[in-house]
Amino acid sequence: MKTYRLREKPTDVIRENLKAYHPLLQELLHARGITEHADAEVFISPDYNVHIHNPYLLKDMDKVVQRILHALERGERIGIFSDYDADGIPGAVVISDFFKKIGYENYEVYIPHRNDEGYGMSHEATDLFKSNGVTLMVTIDCGIADVEEVEYAHSLGIDVIVTDHHLPHEVLPPAYAIINPKQPGCEYPEKMLCGAGVIWKVVCALLQSDDFKKEYSVNEGWEKWLLDMVGLATLSDMVPLRGENRVIASYGLVVLRKSPRPGLQKLCQILKMNQIHLTEEDIGFMITPRINAASRMGVPRDAFLMLGETDPVHAGLMAEHLNGINDERKGVVASMVKEIKKIISEREDVLGDVIVLGNPKWKPSLLGLVANSFGDEHNRPVFLWGKGDDTFDGHVVFKGSCRAGGDTHIVKLMEHAKDAFLDFGGHAGAGGFSVSFDKVHELEDRLNTAFKELQNERSEPDPVVLDQEISIDDIDWGLYAHIEKLSPFGIDNSKPLFIISGAVIGSMKQFGKEKNHLELTFHKKNGKSIQAIGFFSDPSKYKVTLEIGKKINLIAHIEKSMFRNFPELRLRIVDVI
Repeated sequence: MKTYRLREKPTDVIRENLKAYHPLLQELLHARGITEHADAEVFISPDYNVHIHNPYLLKDMDKVVQRILHALERGERIGIFSDYDADGIPGAVVISDFFKKIGYENYEVYIPHRNDEGYGMSHEATDLFKSNGVTLMVTIDCGIADVEEVEYAHSLGIDVIVTDHHLPHEVLPPAYAIINPKQPGCEYPEKMLCGAGVIWKVVCALLQSDDFKKEYSVNEGWEKWLLDMVGLATLSDMVPLRGENRVIASYGLVVLRKSPRPGLQKLCQILKMNQIHLTEEDIGFMITPRINAASRMGVPRDAFLMLGETDPVHAGLMAEHLNGINDERKGVVASMVKEIKKIISEREDVLGDVIVLGNPKWKPSLLGLVANSFGDEHNRPVFLWGKGDDTFDGHVVFKGSCRAGGDTHIVKLMEHAKDAFLDFGGHAGAGGFSVSFDKVHELEDRLNTAFKELQNERSEPDPVVLDQEISIDDIDWGLYAHIEKLSPFGIDNSKPLFIISGAVIGSMKQFGKEKNHLELTFHKKNGKSIQAIGFFSDPSKYKVTLEIGKKINLIAHIEKSMFRNFPELRLRIVDVI
């Protein structure tokens, strides 16, 4: 059962160190491990010119710059192999924009089909590159684990530059060069760059090179315009928003709000979002899903074309197309959800502690979205699988996604049943897996046994930490101004969480086209009111009965909404206790 506790207050010494800031901001900084004034200034006021690191601190960067310059000088054909998600695709736009900027046309971009090819390099892509005359391949957001694939490219006479941010395995690929801040021997200060951030560093290094400047004329600071894509990827890929990533995300949002990309502008119009007010939530909930929808529905290149297109008419058509694909994706997911709900209702009396369902007709790329719908609803782990395109021992491999539900650590659960899987990975709340043909029907029993083993081992979950206890009357724009100084929010910089005590429900309603969102209204002593919103929520979700006139303790975030381009202060409901 989820429990809560208030965060410990800063000591008098820490208060004194942070005395330049409002008491609430002192507490929020302290919660982030920031106890000195100098560190607070860096966090609150990230400075591009001061806090962006030298790209040449990345291991192999000199070698990469010289190899790319050599390719440009000789007119070699360069193949860009990018991952298919909302990190790899913006990264491909970054390097493509660079080539366009200097007028270099002898390159091509390859983005693999998520369902047919899967993650990482492939012989098929390498063969295509070879047939097109590619002599230099640059990977984006992948490649660090592709030892055999890099060897194959090398055997065909193709040099491979791997740019990646994933953890290296024991054996590194035999690439011409590797740019990865996590690789052994790399002293780059920011280890948690996203994939697009890594390729952007390559572009920054090229622009700084004296040899490059002798041949090409690019305005100083032009690389900042690429931060719309790098910021988009940083916010999409769930990397920690601390250190250099915080600078990239902050400036990335600034550039996104005035980005001249016609596809992005059109997408904002379609989604009824004012571009100049874009937030990290707009990226995460509106733009990122449409980029990922392209790969989930088998057309990842369309997202790349939409983001990189400079012709307004064509870009507009691509944005409409991408939004349509996302609507199609929603339809397929809704159909799968309906089918699974029917199966669960029919089997409710025999369901175990872990829900395990599969169908060879289900698209593995959509199963994570579907599993999201069931984990919290049933308060237990959910594993869903569909037919993949790989084979093992001559049989098809089934691939799937899982979501924790309740307080189970999903990766620890899979570790307890690791002999049932060919492969698995993820984090506490979500994961992915593959299972062989001969073991897929044992998976449910194996995971339910593992669940009981895990329950016997684990202790009570830690309580959720609340930043401060406040009342409805404390909430105003002045309070929010202190919270906003810590944005953008994300991994390792979560939105402050408050308990609003003794709040009396003034009114309550369901809203939205399907009436699936909850709105509570509270009245302040000064006569003003404030709304609390719970998306995809209703009163039955909470253990406390909700009714007009009742006094409740609300767990919520304070946020600014720009719905209909009008600023409104509101609460985002997390829980009611």
